[in-house]
Amino acid sequence: MNVQIPTVAVDARRTKTRWLILTLLFIITTINYADRQTLSFAAPFIAKDFHLSVMKLGYTMSAFSWSYVLVQIPGGWLLDHFGSKKVYFWSLAFWSLFTGITAYVGLFPIGIIFPLLFAFRLMLGVAEGPSFPANSRIVAAWFPTKERGLASAIFNSAQYFAQVLFAPIMGIVVTTLGWKHVFTMMGGVGLLFAVVILKVLHAPKDHPGTNQAELDYLEQGGALVDLDQGGTGPVKGSTLGYVKQLLSNRMMLGIYIGQYCITTITWFFLTWFPIYLIKARGMSVLKVGFVAVLPALGGFAGGILGGIISDALLRKGYSLTAARKIPIVGGMLLSTIIVACNYTNVNWIVVVFLTMAFFGKGIGALGWAVVSDTAAKEIAGLSGGLFNTFGNTAGIVTPIAIAWILQKTNSFNGALIFVGLNAIGAILSYLLIVPKIQRFELKQV
Repeated sequence: MNVQIPTVAVDARRTKTRWLILTLLFIITTINYADRQTLSFAAPFIAKDFHLSVMKLGYTMSAFSWSYVLVQIPGGWLLDHFGSKKVYFWSLAFWSLFTGITAYVGLFPIGIIFPLLFAFRLMLGVAEGPSFPANSRIVAAWFPTKERGLASAIFNSAQYFAQVLFAPIMGIVVTTLGWKHVFTMMGGVGLLFAVVILKVLHAPKDHPGTNQAELDYLEQGGALVDLDQGGTGPVKGSTLGYVKQLLSNRMMLGIYIGQYCITTITWFFLTWFPIYLIKARGMSVLKVGFVAVLPALGGFAGGILGGIISDALLRKGYSLTAARKIPIVGGMLLSTIIVACNYTNVNWIVVVFLTMAFFGKGIGALGWAVVSDTAAKEIAGLSGGLFNTFGNTAGIVTPIAIAWILQKTNSFNGALIFVGLNAIGAILSYLLIVPKIQRFELKQV
């Protein structure tokens, strides 16, 4: 006698390997952002030890983004040709190496310390280049559309969790052991997880922990499960031609401009934020390490909430466009409260405003979900790379622009206005430039 197995029973046996993959992405992205932040905690001591001016410090903090931006498109090309696993492994291994060797810059003559620091940060940017396009690509392969907002928000929120976890640790390490140990500590952690990538990260159809029920669920829900299976072959056509297609599309261009504006807030947080608390608010390095946790927690909570809100709107029948735009616009509007810090001398109120601003930024940081929603399958890595190129151009501009403002005004007030104006820019981009959000249709070239 044939027995029908209820659908509920099949669903109950469905594996959840996608959440293991997302956990790995979250951990690696936490390490990624902690490595970027090492210099901001060590900067006051490095500047003192090696006599670096405020402008040299600004250029050093921007160095990462100069190379990071330049390798986004090549990094996306590598992902589309060789798959996420191989590229991610080598990316993490090399960025951890360059983080670690920064500790030994003092072994060289003081006259070349600045160019060496700049060079090490440049190489860190080169190595980290493929990381976020890889995250987007992996999420597109492992998550259906209705879960993609939360999945993208979770790995993106690791930038705040990095501050929550590592800011106090870095503050303690810098004040008790010295600034060099911040770099060696983070380099060692990264090398450990490079090995983990080899063991855990696989394409959905290649993963030993995934059963057919989960694969069916992913594929029926819009996940690109074949994206990385067994590594991908060469993408036919001209890379330059595909880039031109992306840049000539109004939707994609609006998304890219919006990400530039949003990432300006991120790079204030990664570079000048601890120095703002030390110089403008009179806090010690150790205190900053703990106080900085609060805005970071706000950003982390906002990031998770933004993904939950977006996916909930989808389930309630809202269009994909509305489900993505509502949290982005609302979050960026809340982020403009950072300007209010200029109008109070009470430090605890400043921390409240900063926490609210980064909470809003977290809610609005859904750009990577939008990339997963819009990227053509054939050039998912390239599309993410171009998106990150625009976004992290802000990593070049922001540290230098704020250094210039400080040099001209000797005040952080203008810097906070600069950050607030970029939040408004993101709102205008998504409201006025980005039309309907949908999968980009690629023309073969």
